[in-house]
Amino acid sequence: MHCLWVTYADPEPRHNGQYVYSGGLIDALAGSGARVDVVGLARPGQSASTKRSTDAVRWWLADFQAKPSWMSLLSPLPHVADRGRTPALQRMLASRLASETPDVIVFDGISAAWALRPVLKCYNGAGRRPKLVYVSHNHETSLRPEVARGQQNPIKRQILQYDAAKAVMLERALLDTVDLVTAITAEDRKLYLQQKIRCPIEVLPPGYDGDRLDERRITQDLPRRAIIVGSFDWIAKRMNLEEFISIADPLFAEHGAELQVVGSAEAEFLKRLRQRVHATQFTGAVEDIDPYMRQSRIALVPERHGGGFKLKVLDYVFNRMPILALYGSVAGVPLQQEDSILLYPDLEALARGVLRVIDDCDRLNRLQDRAFASCQDAFDWPSRGRQLMNAIGAA
Repeated sequence: MHCLWVTYADPEPRHNGQYVYSGGLIDALAGSGARVDVVGLARPGQSASTKRSTDAVRWWLADFQAKPSWMSLLSPLPHVADRGRTPALQRMLASRLASETPDVIVFDGISAAWALRPVLKCYNGAGRRPKLVYVSHNHETSLRPEVARGQQNPIKRQILQYDAAKAVMLERALLDTVDLVTAITAEDRKLYLQQKIRCPIEVLPPGYDGDRLDERRITQDLPRRAIIVGSFDWIAKRMNLEEFISIADPLFAEHGAELQVVGSAEAEFLKRLRQRVHATQFTGAVEDIDPYMRQSRIALVPERHGGGFKLKVLDYVFNRMPILALYGSVAGVPLQQEDSILLYPDLEALARGVLRVIDDCDRLNRLQDRAFASCQDAFDWPSRGRQLMNAIGAA
């Protein structure tokens, strides 16, 4: 199988969920016997010419070109797709489409959906069109409007609502055109089914190839610390974080507990938050998250907005971190309330839940042991590659 894989950008380094999922699926599909040509942008500060290809995966990257975010207001595309539609990448895609006809073309998330129109134009009236696949990272039709509604600033809310409307239209165009949709969770699949799309929908959760600790014991010697790991470059992630910290930081400070936020974010955003907190530390981007998890008792998923699969949950599980989260924020993992995870209805309940269990080391160890056991055989990248290959073949 020859696959042309259109993505937003080179997934290396894989420091957020989008890049982990994209890079894992590319590797897994190639490992299942496909030949994969990847078209996307080089990452900022990296040269497209330095990316090495292999027999199984060839990289066709255009040098990164920053576009002011306001420019997407003038585009029929939402910002998430318009940011990748640079002249250089459009030329790169056109060159690949003209050079050979693949068996399948994959649109890797809504970020790659700008390529739908040039692909359809290329094969308009052609006798044989490649199969088209939409690998969704979220159910954008529900996610984007939800994020817009959660924005408190009325001007920003209007901008996000306009952008969300464009994302809904773009995803609908994909759903009406492609031969196969993959959903990252069963919950997302149900949402697609409600839209009555004509093509099959395959649930394709991520795999996991990071560290797996054979054993870890949480003891009173560890700091009384909870941790949030993630990339906070997307507005939905920033909204989640800021909302939780405004509630949790004073409670943690009052009870002598710590909150540590590990991951990349804009410097101005972190500066603004640092000026308001007493019990919270922000590390910014780090080379390795493992040392921070080792020195914390609890991992948190305080996300009211965002949808999809939270890949950091797998980092927590396999590094044996007991997880406390909001209901509905950990779709796609086989964790059970009170057995392998603790779930709460709102952010204040979550913050107070941390304070209730942070010194109960026996309970925390039971949670992390059972979470590890329930997930240890469920997230394998090679099987995801075979599953995707088979789903494409059957479409």
